[in-house]
Amino acid sequence: MRLVLLGPPGAGKGTQGAVLSKRYPVPHISTGDLLRDAVKNNTPTGKRAKGYMLKGELVPDGIVNDIVVGRLSGKDASRGFILDGYPRTETQAQMLDGSLKKLRMKLDLVIYFETSEAVAIERLSGRRICAKCGANFHIKNIPPKASGICDVCGGGLAQRPDDSKDTVRNRLEVYEQKTKSLVDYYKARGILRKVSGDLDVDEVFKILSRMFQEERLV
Repeated sequence: MRLVLLGPPGAGKGTQGAVLSKRYPVPHISTGDLLRDAVKNNTPTGKRAKGYMLKGELVPDGIVNDIVVGRLSGKDASRGFILDGYPRTETQAQMLDGSLKKLRMKLDLVIYFETSEAVAIERLSGRRICAKCGANFHIKNIPPKASGICDVCGGGLAQRPDDSKDTVRNRLEVYEQKTKSLVDYYKARGILRKVSGDLDVDEVFKILSRMFQEERLV
């Protein structure tokens, strides 16, 4: 099973990717997580990406491609993968095709999460991250037991700079501008499928499970 999850920030791709990865024995590969780790660890790639991420802009293709191709070369990804957050442009999609061809792989499906702006803003602006262990919470959907305190390690919770409402709106605008041709690209190849990202996690999972059975991926 080799999947790409597409959709605007706040569509629930990361949450659904984690759920699917537990159900099916393939890694959930989030480019956002890979890039944030690179920034946190102050790697050369992280230094190049940091400025773009803080402004809510798309990280240039070359930076993203370097980190994704390296991850897809891992042994666990040889069995399959769930790629979340990449590609984001048609150029990246073409680069991914070339990389997969070299690795003797091909995509099975591209799932597009159609999501309303209101839902995306609510999800992202309410997200809180533990600065110590990285655990995720949400002030409405997944609130911590004690306000501002991580349930896992007791660390302080904070909003990511790129999750402020103004930055989220900019991220959504940039995504819409950059990805229309990408959706058309995969639609033309016959591997694009759409689901509503406004639905809750369990409903989306049920829809995807039926889809995988119909596509004979499981």
